Amino acid sequence: MLESIKRFVGNEKKPNRSKEELLATIKKSSLPQHIAIITDGNGRWAKKRGLPRTAGHAAGMKRVREAIRAADELGVKVLTFYSFSTENWKRPQEEVDYLMKLPIEFLKTDLKELIDRNVKVQMIGEKSKTPSKTQAALLEFEEKTKQNTGLILNFAINYGSRDEIILAFKEIIDEVQKGNIDKDNINEEIVSQHLLTRGLPDPDLVIRTSGEIRVSNFLLWQLAYSELWFTDALWPDFTPEMFYLAIEDFQRRSRRYGAV
Repeated sequence: MLESIKRFVGNEKKPNRSKEELLATIKKSSLPQHIAIITDGNGRWAKKRGLPRTAGHAAGMKRVREAIRAADELGVKVLTFYSFSTENWKRPQEEVDYLMKLPIEFLKTDLKELIDRNVKVQMIGEKSKTPSKTQAALLEFEEKTKQNTGLILNFAINYGSRDEIILAFKEIIDEVQKGNIDKDNINEEIVSQHLLTRGLPDPDLVIRTSGEIRVSNFLLWQLAYSELWFTDALWPDFTPEMFYLAIEDFQRRSRRYGAV
């Protein structure tokens, strides 16, 4: 099993095919509906260049924009970025402060393009525990794009999957106690309806950059049958060509969902 995982690590950092050549291999009829990305490696990218970690996050934002455009132009339905986990509060305060300012900057620079592209912005995670200005920016994104009907752009900010699952079970227990749900009827569908991703399809494809082979408390329930794609490229080095390469690889796989 380890070998089968390893063969998806170290994929081409610089694909030897052009954007046009890669796009020609992608079948629009079998695109992943939902792609989730763990954008790892910003700090290491900066350290390799003798720069502060915040410089890596700034460089990473360029790749976020490129991935959004690529997904939108292909016709992907949902794109989720794991932007800030509940564990990331342990990082140096300067870095945390910078990361909390990124949604505010993104609002200023990218809102118009997202509206023009008919992109709907959503957030999963505990908004209430982020700084008030960050909360305001996230709410403005959601409010000003809520009528859009194109790509759903989903940011996981102050998100932890175990916390999400605990919250879902608390809500279900409350519904059982109120008599709205029979405990014997609790099934996967009911659990999914109480998760922060309710209304969204589970990710078909999960991409993680930087060479780490783990999911880091990200969408643990939803990833049950996701295809995982790992690369040792750091997130600021992750190009649209690599995004297409991941989709191309996804389309070569056989998804059996437990069947033969």
